[in-house]
Amino acid sequence: MSAVFDPSAYQSLLAPKVERLRDLLAPFDAPQPAVFDSPREHYRLRAEFRLWREEGQRHYAMFAPGEKHKAILIDDFPIASERINVLMPRLKAAWQASEALSNRLFQVEFLTTLAGDAMVTLCYHRPLDEAWESAARQLAEDLGVSLIGRSKGKRLVIGRDYAVEKLDVAGRTFSYRQPEGAFTQPNGMVNQKMLNWAFEAIGERDDDLLELYCGNGNFTLPLATRVRQVLATEISKTSVNAALHNLDENGVDNVRLVRLSAEELTQALNEVRPFRRLEGIDLKSYDFGTVFVDPPRAGMDPDTCELTRRFERILYISCNPETLAANIAQLHDTHRIERCALFDQFPYTHHMESGVLLVRR
Repeated sequence: MSAVFDPSAYQSLLAPKVERLRDLLAPFDAPQPAVFDSPREHYRLRAEFRLWREEGQRHYAMFAPGEKHKAILIDDFPIASERINVLMPRLKAAWQASEALSNRLFQVEFLTTLAGDAMVTLCYHRPLDEAWESAARQLAEDLGVSLIGRSKGKRLVIGRDYAVEKLDVAGRTFSYRQPEGAFTQPNGMVNQKMLNWAFEAIGERDDDLLELYCGNGNFTLPLATRVRQVLATEISKTSVNAALHNLDENGVDNVRLVRLSAEELTQALNEVRPFRRLEGIDLKSYDFGTVFVDPPRAGMDPDTCELTRRFERILYISCNPETLAANIAQLHDTHRIERCALFDQFPYTHHMESGVLLVRR
């Protein structure tokens, strides 16, 4: 399925994804997936462009896979948020009018939010000096954004180094700090649908939740309101710090967050070795009923997958249906699929996000 932007073809491109997910989950007697579609345009909250020189000017550019020397010049980007499309020409005009801003500028990154916040990162092949900082401060004020300059080994922040998002889940609004350079869900509207699906799927519980790969707390915040307490893990320091802020900002006080990988937590729960980062946390005091996982594209490693088998319920969000199916195959003898869903995070491409709730047989 090629990445061709054609809103009129949206449904015809979504249908094969639904069929593909059905086929992958059919061996496990999965119910029909709930399908959560995407806005047809202006759905992507972040975008990254290389810059390409032509006729003495730098232009936004992207490249087809495998094509490093043939740029596709871009004036607007309809899959990106309306805010990004408003910012693009204004930013381009600013660097064209300023040597301090344009000199050896090679990449531009945008991060926007449904809440209306915006952050722009400018990347350079040169040190950033006072002339750049003066011009960048004026630009940030003119555009109404936070602006970050990056060069080798240096980062200058004008405003904040994060964007603020607000997402509505089951009638409550959660506020999220999204740091520059850290992972965030690209499709805000579909992310909001995904959070509501997970909130409903886990149900009201009187036991505890273990969450692996928690990131900035995207799922942690709403799911924590459904259980007695949460033990969450994340390996990225940036994401851990953001998650801790987000928990505090939203008054969610029943979560303990530890900086461990999923593999390390598996070792800790199996009592293979102790971890100083778990000091003060009594793992045996938790009454885990559900484990929530949102792993990278490679899925769960075999040991972590085996760990999840211990739990009555496994709530699994996946960005790769093939590795999801492989993990379910490992668990199918003890767990059945009670719910499944497709979230069209990436319209006009073959990529999809999916979710399953697995319950012990």
